[in-house]
Amino acid sequence: MLGRMMVWCSRHRDRLLDGLRMAPLWAFCLFLVVPYGNSGSFAGGLYIGAGGYLALCAVLLVPLLWRRDRPLTVFTIVALASFAQWLMEIGPMPANIAVLVALYSVAFRCAFAWAVAAGLVVELGVFLAMVHWNDPTFSLFFSGSILVVTVWLTGLYGSTRRRYLESLEERAERAERERDQQARLAATAERTRIARELHDVVAHNVSVMVVQADGAGYAIDTDPDEARLAVRNISKTGREALAEMRRLVGVLREEGADEMDYTPQPGLGQLEELVGKAGVPALLRVGGPPGELPEGQQLAVYRIVQEALTNALKHGGPGVQALVELQYGPRELVVRVTDNGRGAAAPRGPAGHGLVGMRERVGMYGGAVSAAPKAGGGFEVLARLPIPTVRAA
Repeated sequence: MLGRMMVWCSRHRDRLLDGLRMAPLWAFCLFLVVPYGNSGSFAGGLYIGAGGYLALCAVLLVPLLWRRDRPLTVFTIVALASFAQWLMEIGPMPANIAVLVALYSVAFRCAFAWAVAAGLVVELGVFLAMVHWNDPTFSLFFSGSILVVTVWLTGLYGSTRRRYLESLEERAERAERERDQQARLAATAERTRIARELHDVVAHNVSVMVVQADGAGYAIDTDPDEARLAVRNISKTGREALAEMRRLVGVLREEGADEMDYTPQPGLGQLEELVGKAGVPALLRVGGPPGELPEGQQLAVYRIVQEALTNALKHGGPGVQALVELQYGPRELVVRVTDNGRGAAAPRGPAGHGLVGMRERVGMYGGAVSAAPKAGGGFEVLARLPIPTVRAA
């Protein structure tokens, strides 16, 4: 129960604060209930009794609790209640101060045109009150107008200051965002420069390894000691290249990423497991003598098949089945993934990056990829990757 009360208080904190600020006026109005009941009225107008007095006070004061959220509505209610009070010839009472409070809220929270309109309405109320309850004189009207204009100008000043502070806060937030963006750009530029330097180091080490491996191949029969020395240098240089490569990956890694994962990336050996867990009934067919593919190229084939099966699961519809075919040729590997789903009839979702990623992966190795609905229904992804030839030492 206490927790609910705390939640309610937090949600209505501003309204409660406004109620506390209005407490002195409420207390003053309640204090005058006895004098009003004894004298009949404060200005000789229609006597409505203590109950009517309290009811009119509530109509004038209670709406002020919502003056932050709906200042125009509150002002309209208070002004109409005061006008009805004037029409019924009920004398002025302390609760009519609510008109000035509502005027301040409109000037503070609404546009300037609404503030001007509210000020004119209150000025009209001052004039009507003087005509009905006093002998209208210029000095008396001027005094009442001074009070109205003072409240009105105070609200406009508060509105101007509030907008100024909001603009300062917005400017500070924008400056902070720009500062963070500049820092990120500078960090990215520095990481790119470091990565370029590390790339040169790795490329040099790999070149040294290739030269030493060629030398070891020539010297393995004629000078075994020299060949062993070259192999040891290859091992040492390879470790250095691997360490630099890890630093390069760490530099290029996005901020906030997890620790580097040294688990081997999937390849052709994991395709059967991928097809079996694709989420759709799928079959894997391999034709031709398997060629030797680098690990990076095997990873590209794995990701292409994975993306194609994912698309079949998302867009193929109920009962979709897929077929994954790998055809090894003398110079290229053909990867074809087809399904019998809805094809061109599938609803189009938001554009993703699957096809773009496949093209980038295949383009790295000089291949080509296409993805389109089949004429008879279903969808087909076709990729061609050249099989690299290894030159003899």
